[in-house]
Amino acid sequence: MDVATRLRPAPDAAHAPAHARAGDTLEQFPPNAGMGWADHDLPHPPGRRRVLGDAFRKGMDPTQPVQNMLRLGVGLGPIFEMLALGRKFVFASGVDLVGELCDDKRFTKTLAPGVQDLRMFVGDGLFTAETDEPNWRLAHDLLMPAFSKSAMRGYHDVMVDAANELIGVWDKAAGEGRTVDVSPWLTKLTLETIARAAFSHTFGSFATEEVDPFVTTFVGDMSHAAARSNVAALPLVGRRRVRRKDQVALARHGYIDGLLRQIVADREASGQRHEDLLGRMMHEPVDDSGALLEAQNVRHQILTMLVAGHETTSGAVSFALYHLTREPEILARVRAELDEVLGSDPAVDPTFEQVPKLRYLRRVVDETLRLWPTAPGFARSPRETTTIGADGSAGVPGGLRMTPQDKVLVFIPLLHRDPDVWPDPERFDPDRFLPEHNRARPAHAYKPFGTGERACIGRQFALHESVIVLAKLLHRFDLTPEPGYELTITERLTLMPVGFRVGLTRRS
Repeated sequence: MDVATRLRPAPDAAHAPAHARAGDTLEQFPPNAGMGWADHDLPHPPGRRRVLGDAFRKGMDPTQPVQNMLRLGVGLGPIFEMLALGRKFVFASGVDLVGELCDDKRFTKTLAPGVQDLRMFVGDGLFTAETDEPNWRLAHDLLMPAFSKSAMRGYHDVMVDAANELIGVWDKAAGEGRTVDVSPWLTKLTLETIARAAFSHTFGSFATEEVDPFVTTFVGDMSHAAARSNVAALPLVGRRRVRRKDQVALARHGYIDGLLRQIVADREASGQRHEDLLGRMMHEPVDDSGALLEAQNVRHQILTMLVAGHETTSGAVSFALYHLTREPEILARVRAELDEVLGSDPAVDPTFEQVPKLRYLRRVVDETLRLWPTAPGFARSPRETTTIGADGSAGVPGGLRMTPQDKVLVFIPLLHRDPDVWPDPERFDPDRFLPEHNRARPAHAYKPFGTGERACIGRQFALHESVIVLAKLLHRFDLTPEPGYELTITERLTLMPVGFRVGLTRRS
């Protein structure tokens, strides 16, 4: 029985995904016009200009909006706005106000501008769907058990085996005295891990130093989505330029759509019923009628898992290694814990039961995600018109009126740097996450995985994998960063260090 008869049919042409109707993407997915809030003037950086607004200032890189916002948002208060080419964007970073916005009874996830533009590639996948879209609830409820803490036991060996393959490559580099570029290799590792664990698919990532076309293609997709609305707002030529860029991006994305179809077709042709995420999506009913996920939505979810399951985790592990190579005392504590829990053999594999015992290493991961949440924001809208900050937490007496048409982006890097919650916030200190400090902090002061029912479904997977990878690499190698390197971060809806190379020495 083929895929078409086993899964719900794809939507008709009127509701087909953008890549099926490349000629009218501006009509299907109009560039984001801003975040509402027409009735309010909120704090903003000084020096606003008539046309450009607060954007495109001297010294600002338009490809680095998160890092720009980190600089410009300091001191503006718990909620502030930025104007860019006539579009208003509103950010919240005060812990009390964020706590209010995280109340799922009053507020729900909405799509941040870049995420909204990403729908032209990912459709109603878990990350890009609106909460009231039926496929989000169906897929979320179907897949949630596969990402529980207990489910990690089934993925553990896959994570360890993939990490060992990377170590084989780095061992060779160590023997030849070569440095390695950290982030691209970790991206290979995390892509390979999620593909094997979730879809029993391999990209053959360690056979070559070349980056897989899947990665380069989707990085292009994310970069296009991140810049699309800005380009569309340019006077005179903006929308025509976006239409041309849409067509180029969608043609390029055809490679990914073909890959996703092949993954499903290969599974169907094999006749095997793997107990992985793809198996659940293809064979588990989503309601009492016995219906299965739509074929198109299965592809959307595969793509969502592949991207979200590797891009953010590789960035987090890369940032962690960057900080550890600059903090010898912290690294020494990590090594002491590894030797205590895993023993003196640097080639030993951590067991599933040992991973939770690496408590200090887990705090290193938590502190890394505090400073560099690789998914740096999430957007919220009220379910109905309401007032936020009535207790004064918005910095306005009586609070601010917010309608369902208004969006606010919770800006996590500033939330995680609030000096009233995080003393000396730029200092890398894993002991901030000792149990007694966790209990003392406001509940919503730390949000690297989003919030509520729309929080990252793969949180446990990412944390378990991050601890394993760091444990294996740090137990096996001494890492020496290239002299003179200063942290450089690329932004493509996620954050990732670039150009971070290390020398490797095998530990005996």
